[in-house]
Amino acid sequence: MIGNIDNLLNLSNDIFHKKELKPVFAQISCIAQYLWDRGWAERNAGNFSINVTGYFNDKELDRLSAYPFFPLSRTYPDLANSLFLVSGTGTRMREMAKNATENVCFIYIGDSGSAYHIIVENPAGELAGPTSELPTHLSIQQQLLQKKASEKVVLHAHVTELIALTQLMPYTSEVAVNSLLWGMHPETLLFLPDGVGFIPFTLPGTDHIAMATLKGFERHKVVLWEKHGCMAVGNSISEAFDNIDILAKSAKIYFLCKSIGIEPEGLSNVQLKAIHDTLPGWFDKFMI
Repeated sequence: MIGNIDNLLNLSNDIFHKKELKPVFAQISCIAQYLWDRGWAERNAGNFSINVTGYFNDKELDRLSAYPFFPLSRTYPDLANSLFLVSGTGTRMREMAKNATENVCFIYIGDSGSAYHIIVENPAGELAGPTSELPTHLSIQQQLLQKKASEKVVLHAHVTELIALTQLMPYTSEVAVNSLLWGMHPETLLFLPDGVGFIPFTLPGTDHIAMATLKGFERHKVVLWEKHGCMAVGNSISEAFDNIDILAKSAKIYFLCKSIGIEPEGLSNVQLKAIHDTLPGWFDKFMI
């Protein structure tokens, strides 16, 4: 049952202006500006989800079940009674940077995990629905909870350098793309010792790409979508951005070398092994 509209509007206002979430909104605005400045979020590209359940007590969460609800295409039982801050469908990162609260929405997953309640009005009084990539986000968020992982954020961006890399046939496999990205810059192996997952081109916004991406996140913190972009997880939206920024730097080094007619040498297997010996991870699987 939908509650009294005045009470819902008051509750909505309380949620959007919750003191503890102010740093989260500030960080969203900052990262949105980075994404726009780098050209990684053209038009309405780019989206994210943040599990903010921990910022609310049980009484506050219970009140959210009064909002209108919408069925999900599949059930997410582990996300039942969880609250997510999600980028709004059709929103622009350039606008997100100016005012994050007007370009996001909160969704509360119901008791069964088969539908979500949407906090339908933001402080500006405008309707905002969740990103069209919601099935992928929820699948990954559920996996993070199942793994008891510390990460709470999922970020998707159209990273130009990585899209360009997956246009090249030699780098359309997980083994090859990791070998290249690790070889261009030591930081890539230091911060992403598990490498990246790779998903052959799949129609976005579908359960199929959600399931494929989910498999990639079983071992990795970043998954590349061929000719499309990537998704990353992190403890914060800043950390998720950092994970893809490191990869973009490696790809950029590769293209800079190629642009002046030089085939980049890359770090040798001996050099990579020296770095690997100080780190855990899946590196040996990708040695070629």
